Amino acid sequence: MFPGAWNDGSCPACGGRLASWRSVPSSEPGLAGRRYRLLRCGDCGSATTAGDAAADGRDGAGGGPGPPRAEDLHDSGAYRVGDPFLYRAAVPILRVFDAQRLALLRTLVAPPARILDVGAGQGRFVAAAQAAGYDATGIEPSRRGIERAHKVRALVAQRTIEAAEIPAGSLDGATLWHVLEHLDDPGAALRRIVTWLRPGGAMVVGVPNLAGIQARVGGDRWYHLDVPRHRTHFTPAGLDRLVRSSGLVPVSVHHRLLEHNPYGMWQSVVNRLTRHPSYLYNLLKRNAPLSARDLLVTALALPLVVPAGAAELLAGTLGRGGTVAVLARRP
Repeated sequence: MFPGAWNDGSCPACGGRLASWRSVPSSEPGLAGRRYRLLRCGDCGSATTAGDAAADGRDGAGGGPGPPRAEDLHDSGAYRVGDPFLYRAAVPILRVFDAQRLALLRTLVAPPARILDVGAGQGRFVAAAQAAGYDATGIEPSRRGIERAHKVRALVAQRTIEAAEIPAGSLDGATLWHVLEHLDDPGAALRRIVTWLRPGGAMVVGVPNLAGIQARVGGDRWYHLDVPRHRTHFTPAGLDRLVRSSGLVPVSVHHRLLEHNPYGMWQSVVNRLTRHPSYLYNLLKRNAPLSARDLLVTALALPLVVPAGAAELLAGTLGRGGTVAVLARRP
């Protein structure tokens, strides 16, 4: 659960004390003009999405209402049912992303290991893992994810982490790819998933990196803030604390990731210039209002794709990528 006011809660990553930090705009056009308070941990530097800043009257402090329920945000707007523009053209790129994630998983467990993709989205990675020889299944709470998963013949059940009935010690591995940041209580969720792993079982966890260079470039319009869908904004230190306190031992940390990172750097730069944050992302998701100004800015910024990708590669090499993946084992 989230604290109702800035001084009465603890960090969901490490348990440290939270303090008022900043307010940030929602990138969801349906919530245009809304700003949400972020509270930041003085110990690990992670942050959490709290209430509506406008309700406080002080733009970033106080005790306004909390963010909308997570279940109200994942079947609407950018997450509604339906394919984005250019989806078929993007399929080869998505396969490259899946191949990198499979390579990370394979360093821990090899086919035909039994793995579960938690928060499987539209089942893309489950299908890729099945094709690679894994005994792969997934769970996903959203309706749009389940409908797409069925189309690609991925074995994904519509379940929340709390409601999933997975026998203890039955999995060789689990993947949580950009899932923890969406959860109201990531620690409780991670501890439950750890019980599903056999001793020696493996986990791959990926989240946005609040301590990355990309987050610094984007500021309050960083692409990966995505408030209010994103509830916890992790630093590597916070994620490490959460992973260890949940009963896992980190094996390796990865910052040079193709999925999300190069595009995230470019979109974060462009977000500084457009009226609507993440305009191209929402446009491709059929979720953006028509804006001649934002269309023009986006078009003129397309040549920045290459230098933004190069900057993100450097950031990842320095251990400050836009997103971070931790590979861990249950002892």
